[in-house]
Amino acid sequence: MQDATNHFDYIILGAGLSGLMLAYRMSQDAFFKDKSVLILDKSDKKINDRTWCFWSQHTAEWDTVISKKWNTIRFKSAGFDAEIPLKKYTYSKIEGLDFYNQIFEQLQASKNFQFRTETYLSHREHNVSVEVQTKNNTYSAAKLFTSILPPERLEKQTQFPVLQQHFIGWEVKTPSSVFEPEIATFMDFDIPQRRNTRFMYVLPTEKNKALVEYTLFSEKLLPKAEYEVAIKEYLEELGVPEYTIHATEQGSIPMTAFPFEQFNSKNILHIGTAGGWTRGSTGYTFTYTTKRTKQLIAFLRTESDLSKFSIKDRYRWYDAIFLDVLYRKNQMGAQLFTRMFKKNNVDAIFRFLDGESSLKDDLSIILSMPKKEFIKSFFGLK
Repeated sequence: MQDATNHFDYIILGAGLSGLMLAYRMSQDAFFKDKSVLILDKSDKKINDRTWCFWSQHTAEWDTVISKKWNTIRFKSAGFDAEIPLKKYTYSKIEGLDFYNQIFEQLQASKNFQFRTETYLSHREHNVSVEVQTKNNTYSAAKLFTSILPPERLEKQTQFPVLQQHFIGWEVKTPSSVFEPEIATFMDFDIPQRRNTRFMYVLPTEKNKALVEYTLFSEKLLPKAEYEVAIKEYLEELGVPEYTIHATEQGSIPMTAFPFEQFNSKNILHIGTAGGWTRGSTGYTFTYTTKRTKQLIAFLRTESDLSKFSIKDRYRWYDAIFLDVLYRKNQMGAQLFTRMFKKNNVDAIFRFLDGESSLKDDLSIILSMPKKEFIKSFFGLK
């Protein structure tokens, strides 16, 4: 018989962005005040293992953990170089550790939440519950939310193109003032593309301190040394021969229009990237997670069958076309994003990337893209 102390109303697998934001929203909603919630993760979340950035017109909910805001972004390519004021938006950065600390502090005030550092092994669904096996224990719950994405899920399918947003970033500090702390370099494509979509991403926080990332939207990852050489060469081009590395980050985010919700069931819901909460065409996750967790909380108040939770919208269709072009013609990435930022208002671009645009916005952005390749993808021509 299952130990009663190991049974919960909800189990959340993964204490990353989606898992912790979902738990936070549960803790803020009276509907869940008597519900027991267990959060499982192999990490104790005591290190600053990542950063999240997002654009928004309204940041009040996260102002206490936002470490830096920018009101101007820079886009640079061989055919377009502009500093773009964000009139209605700000571009914000959140350090992972600050986010973890704030969420756990708030959850500690709610006695119905528990967090345990354990390595997940497997789970199995029963008629009215789900059993979760970790390296140390067996748990059960009425409902399971999991952010774990099995690699074979995308590897075994061939219908939807899958690219990776992969990167290595260095937070560097220089002996002299070389950065412009009020301007975030959103995309700098003015680097060797090598038949891929490659750009530099620079977030300066002080005149002598910045996060510098080498990022690719491509199918295959690179050897670690190749990212690092690219960062070194870029810093030299900026006139930064001397610097110290204070922190590093590395990641790979799948970019796809794959319908992840097909794996949801009555008692199991996939969240985060595993649930399709990452915008396929950009790899951005924070804003979509904010939106999806709000929708999920409203859903849970009235529904018990998790398979009914749906996030289908027209933007997945847009992403499917865009990613098909980028998959077939990966060397066109710089051209595609240059057209987008050169020919459209930045507010309209952000609304489009956030899934909040009007059909007029959509049409403007779609018409700014190379028509021949997009028509091929639209009709499934290869």
